[in-house]
Amino acid sequence: MSGGKPSSKRKGVEEYEDASVNTEVELHVEHDAIFHDHVPIVSYYNDRITPLLDAVDRLRQLQVVKEGIQLPTIVVVGDQSSGKSSVLESLACINLPRGDGICTRVPLIMRLKHHPSLVPEIFLQFNDKTVPTDEAHVADAINLATDEIAGNGKDISDTELTLVVKKNGVPDLTLVDLPGITRVPVHGQPANIYQQIANIIMKYISPAESVILNVLSASVDFSTCESIMMSQKVDKNGERTLAVVTKVDKSPEGLLEKVTRNDVNVGLGYVCVRNRIGNESYEDARKEEAALFATHQRLSMIDKSTVGIQVLAQKLVRIQAIIIAKCLPDIVRKIDEKLKKSISELNGMPRRLLSVAEGMAVFMGIIGSSQESLRKILVRGEIDEYADEKDMHGTARLVEMLNQFSTDLHNCSDHTKNFMINEIEVLEETKGIRLPNILPHTAILTILQQKVEEISELPIRFVEEVWAYIRGVVISVLNHHSANYHQFQLFIGRAAHELVAEMKDRSIDWVTEIVQMEKETDYTCNPEYMKEWNKLIAQQQAVIDNITKFGYSKVTIDGSREVVVGDLRSHMDVLLQAFDLKMRMIAYWKIVVMRLVDNMALHLQLSIRNLVNKEMKKEIVNALLDTGGGVAIERMLEEPPSVASKRERLNTSIKLLRESKEVLANIRDKIDCGDL
Repeated sequence: MSGGKPSSKRKGVEEYEDASVNTEVELHVEHDAIFHDHVPIVSYYNDRITPLLDAVDRLRQLQVVKEGIQLPTIVVVGDQSSGKSSVLESLACINLPRGDGICTRVPLIMRLKHHPSLVPEIFLQFNDKTVPTDEAHVADAINLATDEIAGNGKDISDTELTLVVKKNGVPDLTLVDLPGITRVPVHGQPANIYQQIANIIMKYISPAESVILNVLSASVDFSTCESIMMSQKVDKNGERTLAVVTKVDKSPEGLLEKVTRNDVNVGLGYVCVRNRIGNESYEDARKEEAALFATHQRLSMIDKSTVGIQVLAQKLVRIQAIIIAKCLPDIVRKIDEKLKKSISELNGMPRRLLSVAEGMAVFMGIIGSSQESLRKILVRGEIDEYADEKDMHGTARLVEMLNQFSTDLHNCSDHTKNFMINEIEVLEETKGIRLPNILPHTAILTILQQKVEEISELPIRFVEEVWAYIRGVVISVLNHHSANYHQFQLFIGRAAHELVAEMKDRSIDWVTEIVQMEKETDYTCNPEYMKEWNKLIAQQQAVIDNITKFGYSKVTIDGSREVVVGDLRSHMDVLLQAFDLKMRMIAYWKIVVMRLVDNMALHLQLSIRNLVNKEMKKEIVNALLDTGGGVAIERMLEEPPSVASKRERLNTSIKLLRESKEVLANIRDKIDCGDL
């Protein structure tokens, strides 16, 4: 710095550039010539970077950012009236819209390109169309395009407008100009205009691939600028922030100290420029700017490598080249990864069904594959398809439910409670004119019916629980195998639900009949009954003596079960029969419970096999035929909106990514070699 202290933050620029030493841009701009008053901003540009910049711009046109792939971008931000438009005009050498309030109401992508012809080529791109214009009418063309995008008025929009300027002498740059920041809405602007602008700015400056060009007026305290505060939120250390200070001729006092102290962490440094005044030509403006920084008492003290539009252009070109070279290999990788993922996802979707025959084949295939899965889960006990989902380990869960049913049955009858009281009461009420040592069959049936009635709800509750579980497994398997065909999934699921409900009702009818049979008669040919009764009745005399002779309040049955007895001595005439009846029911109840559990297990096994091997296919096909067969299939061929939308999205994504890959394939040698 001529006569001044070197900037402590110049180091930021050097570190940024040193990070990509292998990708240094050979600008071939003679340092002395940069400030010569008759040469263009960039007199010669290395054509090895141009294809890379063109490729990035093409990716931006393809909107590859919609695939989550961020592009290296120089984003221009600044408070309203900071001189942002003036800086961009000086870089592009064209007039941009001017006026009170917000001039930029949409993100304006400015693609500047050095053109060998002396006749400029200027056009706008928006809403899938291209509108040519010229230097004299470009500002009006931008205003018309903005009105078409954001409406006539002062509203803003985040829809991009691209301005392509091919002109002799301009630098090869792509900049994104964003609306100027204002906190106070003017007449016609929405009340939340600040938040709308802030949202757009944060969207563009947040990605790590973005370089922030912060336009600051020399007349303000940099630390109070909204644009600085926003950039600090996403770039705290200023590693990707470059500041351009405008209106230096109006506020030269203290400028040297402000850019030297760098209180706001601008890591890529500052460039001070003079705004074009009135109708000055761009050539005259550059002459005046050079003279200002050469002769002004204060401004001449600023290092010449940090002043002037030419220096700003050089810095931007260099930074742009570095971030492109740094980001492109990663962009290539991300495009490849996302393309493979999208293709894989599309291939994983069901093929579109174009005929009834194809639809019927898929329909029957879903049923067949579901049958085989259900055989594994509910019949053979194989768990490989749902290894980590214990609820789908069918046979294991059914055994657990059956064991619990058996336990509940056994626990439901307590043979020790009110020992022999009920038997005595029943014998008293069923006595008849018969030999005194004959046990009335009516008494046996009465006790049996009472006990069966106590447990009559358990088998029905068990059946409902089991079929609820089976329904869940069946629907889950069918949904899995028909997941790609939503239109089939709904129909098959509904038919399966009705079938399971029907089979549950059959089971309830069956178990109700079984319970009724146990109520109506007593019979078993199981030798365990007599064996158990003989063992229990052998204790009869000892138990009776303990009660009548010794007055024990507790007696032991079967050598281990201790029961509490009341004063039974007043029933001496029926005590022996009551004990016999009690022991018979204890022995027989074991047979009843075992028979219920065994029969239930056999019934479920048969029902499940019938469901899987016969009923499911038959009922679902019959349901299809009842709704019109081929006509019903034809109605189901149309993809649901969600599937069709997903297919369209993936096809669009694949097309975009393939085009993007092709764009980068043409410059792969430069990406691989890093030869800029």
